[in-house]
Amino acid sequence: MKRLFQNIGWLLGGRGFNAVMSLLYLYLATHTLGLENFGFFAIIVALGQTVTGLANFQTWQFIIRWGANGDGPAEATGFAIALDLLSVMMGAVIAALVVWTAQLWLPLPDELLWLTFGYCIVSLLSIRTTPTGLLRLRFKFATATGAEAVQPAIRAAGALLAALFLPTVAGFIIAWAAAEVAVAIALWYVATRDERIDLSRISLTRIPARHPDAWRFVWSTNMSGSLSIAGKQVIILLVGTFGGAALAGGFRVAAQLGQALVTLAQTISKAILPELVHDEKNALEMTRRMANIAVIAGVLAVVMALVFGRWGLATIAEDDFSGFYWAMVILSIAGAVELVGASLESLLVSAGRAHTAFIVRAVPTVLALVFLSAAIDWNGAKGAAFAVLGSSSLAVIGLYVAILNLREIKIVVQTEPEARPERLKVDEAQPKIAPPAE
Repeated sequence: MKRLFQNIGWLLGGRGFNAVMSLLYLYLATHTLGLENFGFFAIIVALGQTVTGLANFQTWQFIIRWGANGDGPAEATGFAIALDLLSVMMGAVIAALVVWTAQLWLPLPDELLWLTFGYCIVSLLSIRTTPTGLLRLRFKFATATGAEAVQPAIRAAGALLAALFLPTVAGFIIAWAAAEVAVAIALWYVATRDERIDLSRISLTRIPARHPDAWRFVWSTNMSGSLSIAGKQVIILLVGTFGGAALAGGFRVAAQLGQALVTLAQTISKAILPELVHDEKNALEMTRRMANIAVIAGVLAVVMALVFGRWGLATIAEDDFSGFYWAMVILSIAGAVELVGASLESLLVSAGRAHTAFIVRAVPTVLALVFLSAAIDWNGAKGAAFAVLGSSSLAVIGLYVAILNLREIKIVVQTEPEARPERLKVDEAQPKIAPPAE
C-alpha cells in the first residue's frame, strides 16, 4: 500500500501540473476562438482521439501481465510493438473513412477536413502505451510523470503562440499535434534508457503461442478502451451531430472541468493494476481500501463543483459558456462514480476477467449512445450529461456485482483443496469393513 500511494502521488502530481496547463490552454482557446470555432476545434480533437482509441490496443496492460514473470518483458514488448504497428494501419483506414463521411454527420466545414485527417494520422503515429507499460512494469512512475508533463507544457506554449500568431482552429490543432509528437518521443526516450528494445522479438505470434488466452485478453482490453473513448469522445461528436458545433464546444468545456475526476480515476487505475498483478493475495483488500478513499474524494469533488463551478466557467471560458454550469455539475457526479469504479475494474483485469469488465461497460455505454439524441432534445447539454451519468452508474454497479462473484470463486478455490485432504484423512482412519457375505 505504501508503494501504491507513492505511485499515485507521482501520478497525481503530474495530473496537477496537467490540470493547471489545461486551464491555461482552455482559457486561451475559448477566448481566442469563440463558442462556434471552439466547437469545431473540439470536434476535430475528439475525432482524432476517437480514431486512435478505437485502433489502439492497451499494450501497457500486456507488458504488465506477461512481462512481470518469466524471462522479462522482451517478448511482451515485441508483441506490444507489433500491435502498435497494426493499430497505425487500422487507424489510418478508419480515419480515411470517418473524414470522408464527416460532412454527412458532423458540422465541419470543407476547409477543415484535411486538417482533421492530418491530426488523426499524427495521433496514431504518437501512440505511446508501450513505453508507458515498460515504465509502469518497473514502477518508474516518477520518470513517467516527468515525461508525460511534456504534453501539457507543449500544449500551453503552443496555445499561446497560436493565440498570438495564428488565432484560428488550424493554429490550435497544430499546437495539439505538436504536443502529441513531443510526449511520445519523451516517453520512448526514458523507457528505452534502461530497457533495451530487441527488434527481433517483434511478433504477433510468440506471446499467443505461449499464452492461449492472449488474443481474448488483447481484444477484451482493446474493446474496453474503445468503450472508454465512446463514453467521452464519441459523446462529444454526437453532441455536435445532434446539437451543432456550439453545443459540442460548450459540452467539451463542461466535460473538461466537470469530469476531472475521470482523469483521477484513470490515474488510480494505472497505479493499482501493477500492484494487483504482483500481489494477488491482498488484491481484494487493496481494492476495498481504494474504493473507500474514492467515495470520500468523490463527494468532496462534487461539492467543489457545486460551489466553485459557476465561477470557474465565468473565469476560464467566455460568458457564452456560462449556460453549461449544470451540465458540468452532473458530469462531476459521473466522474465521482467513475472514481469509485476505477479500482474495481482494475481488479477484474488483473484477475484475467478483462472480458467481464468489457461486457459490464458495453451495455450502459451503448444505452447512453442510443438515448443521447432524445436526451439532447429533452434538455440540451444537461440531457447529454445525464446520459453520461446513467452510463457510469450502471457500469459501476455491474463491476461491483462482478467483483462479488469473483470473490465467491476465490473462496471456493481456496477452501476446497484444504477441505478435501481433511475428508480423506477421516476416511482413511475409519476401519475397513468387509462387505457382507452373500
